[in-house]
Amino acid sequence: MNDYSAIGDLLLKEGSLTFTAVMFEAVNRLPFRISPHHRIICRKLDQILRGEHPTNRVMFNIPPRHSKTELAVVSFSALGFAINPNAEFMHLSSSDQLITRNVTNVRRLMADPNYRAFFPQVKLSNNAKGSISTSQGGIMYAAPFMGQITGFGCGKLGAKKFSGAMLIDDPMKAQDSFSNTIKERIGELWTSTFKNRLNDTHTPVIVTAQRLAEDDFCGYLIKREGTIDEGGEWDVVRFPAIVDEGTNTERALWEDRFPLEKLRRYRESDPFTFETQYMQNPKPLEGMMYREFKTYDIIPYAIESTRKAYVDTADTGDDYLCAICYVEQPEGNYVTDVLYTKKPMEYTEPATAELLSRNKTEICYIESNNGGRSFGRNVMAQCRMMGNNFTSFNPFTQKDNKRVRIFTRSNEVQNLIYFPTGWEHRWPEFASHIKSYRKQQEFNSHDDAEDALTGIIEKRGYFDNGEDLNKEDLGIW
Repeated sequence: MNDYSAIGDLLLKEGSLTFTAVMFEAVNRLPFRISPHHRIICRKLDQILRGEHPTNRVMFNIPPRHSKTELAVVSFSALGFAINPNAEFMHLSSSDQLITRNVTNVRRLMADPNYRAFFPQVKLSNNAKGSISTSQGGIMYAAPFMGQITGFGCGKLGAKKFSGAMLIDDPMKAQDSFSNTIKERIGELWTSTFKNRLNDTHTPVIVTAQRLAEDDFCGYLIKREGTIDEGGEWDVVRFPAIVDEGTNTERALWEDRFPLEKLRRYRESDPFTFETQYMQNPKPLEGMMYREFKTYDIIPYAIESTRKAYVDTADTGDDYLCAICYVEQPEGNYVTDVLYTKKPMEYTEPATAELLSRNKTEICYIESNNGGRSFGRNVMAQCRMMGNNFTSFNPFTQKDNKRVRIFTRSNEVQNLIYFPTGWEHRWPEFASHIKSYRKQQEFNSHDDAEDALTGIIEKRGYFDNGEDLNKEDLGIW
């Protein structure tokens, strides 16, 4: 046995954490900064690799960017192949992009000269984009969770030692947590398809994910199959981003990467998302103001059709400017463009003018409270300089309580507003704020997007008649 093989044997003996630290530095030329939560994760992974876990079902609920994928997918797979080059893995995630990146990182680690020297018994035999295979018959097949899985399994029937695992990493996108249809489909796929890909009932399954909703995939597994503490299958390990929250010993889970003060600021700015995705304590969606929104691919033809825009200017430095362009038709409002930003007026005025011009806006409503009228005049002037003489500007004063307006018009917003397919990716911050807006006011940091959506409903049927102000006060330009 050469010195390198001896090191490999030592790494196998020491387990996941030592293996990760050594190989991470070898591959990336950077040290792996170990935190206490990494030790907990690796102890569970080692139980699985050594056949010592009571159920072989482990779920890690952990905030984003806390090395869950590095430990539970990349390093775990490479170490598993070192233990048994004939192992069979199946890796599932929410998108092709994620699984491609993860498989690439596994292959990169296993192709490293140090890994090959430490574990000469493992020989890669392919370079396929979506899989890894060894000359000894081992394989790692990867696919999106909602994709087609045919002809592949994981683990070995009746294996006496570790022979592979199913690795599920972030099976849902954050925006999917607001879709009951997608959540139900993911649960059905687990029951009808993925469980059947385990070649043995004892084949390990490892789920790593941030919590997104009470009834997300992790919630589904906990509800249907139970936790070890309750006599069920799943060993659930929960890692809140702030440990001992609300006490004198409050601290960050991984201070080196995510300092406590940074986490506190995030908690203050978006408490709902923080509580769910960072504290792993999802709140019931029954408290959400909105459910699923309607979408369209092509705006239908209608005789009565008007291109409009609604602009809610930023009242304070912490507010967002929200400008929504849409096509109003009898059956609803079809959103075509959104500007949602906290940038200063030097940016928002020309950006709004360009937005209105690009969308051929005929009528633009601008809330004239707190400087909105001046903002509107400046935007109009820039539109005219751009050659836009077709947009009429209708400033108005909003007198009604914003909170009451949003609440009372919420059903109309969902029933009469259509977003273009893929709108969550096109305007991610706008979408995130809308979808996380709650009926309980104390959970909401911002309401500018919701105010603007409410406004485009309130303006249905109104053109330039100044519905609640006389024309002189309205000042149609």
